[in-house]
Amino acid sequence: MIHTSIQSLILYNVRIVTPEGILENGWIKLTEGRIEALGNGASVPSGDLETIDGDGGWVLPGFIDVHVHGGAGHDFMDANDEGLVEITKFHASHGTTSILATSLTASRDELTDIIARVSRFMAGPMPYAQVLGVHLEGPFVSEQWKGAQNPDYILPPQPEWLEEWVRLYPGVIRIQTLAPETEGAFDYIERLSKHGIVPACGHTDATYDQIIAAADRGLRHAVHTFNAMRPYHHREPGTVGAVLTDDRIFTEVIADGHHVHAAGIQLLCRAKGAERVILVTDAMAAAGMPDGDYQLGELPVTMECGIARLTKSGNLAGSTLTMIAALRHMVREIGVSIVDASRMASGNPARQLGIDHITGTLEVGKRADVLLLDDQLEIKQVWIGQ
Repeated sequence: MIHTSIQSLILYNVRIVTPEGILENGWIKLTEGRIEALGNGASVPSGDLETIDGDGGWVLPGFIDVHVHGGAGHDFMDANDEGLVEITKFHASHGTTSILATSLTASRDELTDIIARVSRFMAGPMPYAQVLGVHLEGPFVSEQWKGAQNPDYILPPQPEWLEEWVRLYPGVIRIQTLAPETEGAFDYIERLSKHGIVPACGHTDATYDQIIAAADRGLRHAVHTFNAMRPYHHREPGTVGAVLTDDRIFTEVIADGHHVHAAGIQLLCRAKGAERVILVTDAMAAAGMPDGDYQLGELPVTMECGIARLTKSGNLAGSTLTMIAALRHMVREIGVSIVDASRMASGNPARQLGIDHITGTLEVGKRADVLLLDDQLEIKQVWIGQ
């Protein structure tokens, strides 16, 4: 089902989702981990190649999950190499071909450890979803909107931590989430931008004006929009109002039917357009596991009916979502076209990370991160170019 050693094959009799639209009766040729050609019509390239009849299914670019904490019983915060393989294997089986290992609010030493472990893992062969780096969610967030973040480690931005991390592990940190209203946050946002790291707002009590001012300094991403942020009010639009109306900001959404009401996601899509919405899972260790008791960092979590909540407070604690389930939710429940849903799951995160010249869409020369889905949008096969 998951293929990473791609030599040469043609997948035909499929509907291919491209940046220009859908190629009906399409075919796509993959060679040595790259997309060599694609087209449509009855004339399919011949030769001594493996051929796969897609039986009229959908072909989409692999999903890019920029906000995911774990899965298959493992958490990026403490997973060893075996655990990292299990996390990436689980999410690859659900269509994720690239991933950002996402941290929790924790101590400096713990955050340094996850950056170091992910850096070492990235240096070796990655057999499943490709780990592109780290998304630091915290610890420079608002205690008022901490959600499932551990309040024991919340503090204002620490520029010296960042400078050490980028010196020791250049290019590993790709996104950092913080509360823009905290002391020193604006200068910290500028530092993130200088180092090529995407500054993101989240777990924040920022006013509308503070978010706009942060965007002037380089803020361009909002994590799990609507969740753990100051809500909209008609006289003080808050974080949500600024995120919805500022075109400089890309917006994550957890499309699992629990974190955000369908009307909220429809509002987000209408305000931001399909070009600035990014589907994420925010999945934690319990994803892919049975109901029971788990940990999110140091905090106990109870999962019932597939919904993970902090055992003590009942706050939602990440999710057990997969990217293919998020895409299905967007198409079936929100009414988004499969082309736009694919853009939100693949093309938009690739653009935000600056890797859209490599992956995120199905175009000649790009990495062969390719999914075959059936009519019910179930994963049939996954190819990951390396």
